[in-house]
Amino acid sequence: MEKSYKEYLQHITTFIFDVDGVLTDGTVIINTDGELLRTMNIKDGYALKAAVEQGYNVCIISGGKNEGVRQRLKGLGIKNIYLGAHQKVDQLKEYLDTNSIKLENVLYMGDDIPDLPVMKMVGLPTCPQDAVAEVREISKYISFKKGGKGSVRDVIEQVLKVQGKWILDYDAKA
Repeated sequence: MEKSYKEYLQHITTFIFDVDGVLTDGTVIINTDGELLRTMNIKDGYALKAAVEQGYNVCIISGGKNEGVRQRLKGLGIKNIYLGAHQKVDQLKEYLDTNSIKLENVLYMGDDIPDLPVMKMVGLPTCPQDAVAEVREISKYISFKKGGKGSVRDVIEQVLKVQGKWILDYDAKA
């Protein structure tokens, strides 16, 4: 019998996320200069910041190259951001080797075909509700939230709650 995804949560030390379709809803707005604009969910941002503050490894591996995305993520405290990554396995291996992280301690959230090779390697492959069928098939957890609509918050909150690190009394930290 296959383990429930909940059995993996206690062992997660590292969150790795794709951007388009995970941290965004996959929609791009193209302005008159040809710049591609995206929207991100504030609740996902809060959870990313909370994970960083609680000492988790947080990494972004995306095929996209938008520098605005990099600035937003850096502002949340994320230091490991790989943009323009078309062979995501290479960036995954580099990141894990550099930081001495084991694959079984990694939660990865992806939504489309380029995420499949990485998702097949990590301990807890996850995806938003609206991921493509091939990604949903190999995910150990499918969020009830869509990409860019809180799916990142969903998985981070679950891990931090199981490990007793979710911030319930925000005023106590101030």
